[in-house]
Amino acid sequence: MLRVTTRFDRPDPALVDQLSGYSAATVHEAQGRLGALDSTIKPIDPAMPVCGPAFTVRCAPRDNIMLQVAIANARPGDVIVVSAGQYAEAGSFGDVLANACVAKGLGGLVTDTGVRDTQELRKLGFPVFSYSVSMKGTVKETVGPMAEPVLIGGEIVRPGDVVRADADGVVVVRREDLKDVIAKSRARVDAEDAYIAAYRAGKSVIEVSRLAAVLEAKGLVIDE
Repeated sequence: MLRVTTRFDRPDPALVDQLSGYSAATVHEAQGRLGALDSTIKPIDPAMPVCGPAFTVRCAPRDNIMLQVAIANARPGDVIVVSAGQYAEAGSFGDVLANACVAKGLGGLVTDTGVRDTQELRKLGFPVFSYSVSMKGTVKETVGPMAEPVLIGGEIVRPGDVVRADADGVVVVRREDLKDVIAKSRARVDAEDAYIAAYRAGKSVIEVSRLAAVLEAKGLVIDE
């Protein structure tokens, strides 16, 4: 017998909403260039971002029984995070399961295996980030852990951590770091806005980024 749980602490929805106002790249940089999943995990539709608490599940390669269990037990707004061993040749999720997710109000799916029915997924408007696209079918045989830490895309994702994903990729924020990362993301955006204003005012990137002394120390000479 394998006993799994669906009980874990989720972040404050108001904080999740605040984090969603910043891009995945901004969040990654703001938290010290941490938390980014491998770039092999890409959006099915770059126009569909997602931000929400991770509902984690581990699946055997080419087997989606535990993914279906996770969908059945996740809460509205949750992002299903599937660790399946970076197995490309399986379409473990498609339009039928996506409709089940939409009916429950789930936020999205991040998986290190394949998905299919991509045109239907785009039409449905359900955010999916996957390791591959594959039409190959799966079995429903192997039960495994759910709502436990999983390894995906080179990162450990814990249930209740926050997943922020958009056209540039997927980043995860530890639940306990959420407030701090939001503040640092806001500060980064403010700083970048100041850079852009300086460029538009006629300053050069060398001046704004204070690179003159750095380049001189490295021996770079520019003949004008």
